[in-house]
Amino acid sequence: MSIIIKPIITEKITKDGELFNRFGFVVDRKANKVQIKKAVEATYGITVVNVNTMNVRPDRSTKFTKSGLISGKTNAFKKAIVQVQDGETIDFYNNI
Repeated sequence: MSIIIKPIITEKITKDGELFNRFGFVVDRKANKVQIKKAVEATYGITVVNVNTMNVRPDRSTKFTKSGLISGKTNAFKKAIVQVQDGETIDFYNNI
């Protein structure tokens, strides 16, 4: 079971990474903060200071089309904001 699914790269999290050494990840919904901390430290070889998690609810939408009413939803996921020690950073773009 992989704890870290993918990194989150948005303007807000990139700014937090530059100012406060915080990075965002989409993680497994059943993972706790201790498991997330160990997975990030093992994957990137850094020291994690703090982990904040949040469950993101699915967004539901309805569309009126010629063929009728279409409803859909996005997937729910868990987001983790990880703060690393001062002087350390995670470079997501080094393998491109």
